[in-house]
Amino acid sequence: MKLIIILGSIVVPIAMLVIQEIWMKWRIFFNVASVLCAFIFGDIAALAIYEIIKDNTVFMTNIHAIFLNPLFLITGAYLGVYFLYRLMLVAVKEL
Repeated sequence: MKLIIILGSIVVPIAMLVIQEIWMKWRIFFNVASVLCAFIFGDIAALAIYEIIKDNTVFMTNIHAIFLNPLFLITGAYLGVYFLYRLMLVAVKEL
């Protein structure tokens, strides 16, 4: 599983870089998807923090329940891959 995660974080941004060079519409899709993921990711995190403050359960283990939310994990994973893709895009354009 560790190998899949590491290879995915290398291969997927490279694939995104190649795809957006070939088809311009994919660049728009990647950008729109990142904005949507940022909204969802932020809202889930904010709601989890709100629940902890509201319930007055400020134990360190309570906030970790957020990692059981698959939508939080998916959007966070996409944002991580998108960030690497954008870094690669900037690096390629500066060459």
